[in-house]
Amino acid sequence: MGLLEGKTLLVTGGSAGIGRATAIEAARQGADVGINYIGDDAAADACLAEIAALGRRGFALKGDVADPETARAFVSAAVERLGRVDIFVSNAGICPFHAFLDMPLDTFERTMRVNLHGAYWMVQAAANQMVAQGGGGAIVAVSSISALVGGEYQTRYTPTKAGVHSLMQSAAIALGRHGIRCNSVMPGTILTDINKDDLADPEKRARMAARIPLGRLGDPEDLAGPILFLASDMARYVTGAALLVDGGAFVNLQ
Repeated sequence: MGLLEGKTLLVTGGSAGIGRATAIEAARQGADVGINYIGDDAAADACLAEIAALGRRGFALKGDVADPETARAFVSAAVERLGRVDIFVSNAGICPFHAFLDMPLDTFERTMRVNLHGAYWMVQAAANQMVAQGGGGAIVAVSSISALVGGEYQTRYTPTKAGVHSLMQSAAIALGRHGIRCNSVMPGTILTDINKDDLADPEKRARMAARIPLGRLGDPEDLAGPILFLASDMARYVTGAALLVDGGAFVNLQ
């Protein structure tokens, strides 16, 4: 029996990267899975095919998390297609690199709307459904090591990830009475579409990997296990926590 047998899990940004890895592993662990995505239809279809091959039900809803209506539609579709919402993973995010002194307003505002506002509306919608079901459930948000450290070209990104972590702390207090646990994971440098251009230089990648005690950059699959642990009953007394998943990068900062 899998870790999430009989559960339903929703994940935003589910067609690629950390979201996709989480969706596939959740199905492997016995969950039915709904994914939200914004861009690549073929990637979403491929993810659903893998979920089906694992013998689990799945569905995809295309929509922008920055729009509160997407959150309501995603949760409503989950109830219609899967019956309920047991686990929600807030993963969707963007990280356009840009210098601080001439940050375009639209870049700043778009990052805030997707990373922080989007997480807020999605978490709220999922929590309302969990309460309507009678309580109980788990919410996990993908924050970042960037919530704890600065980044010269990430000045509009790091505040959003600190905000996501803070949101989970406050939501843990607000939702604890309903038996809903809220936690965050803080990835280090993970090889995803977000940073593929920045890490295209092999020498830069090698330098970054050399600073990590485990000796390599992370893969999306490295996050799926920690996320699903926090979502599972194995973490039944864990809420308001943040888990660094960075190969030891943070403790090695000098």
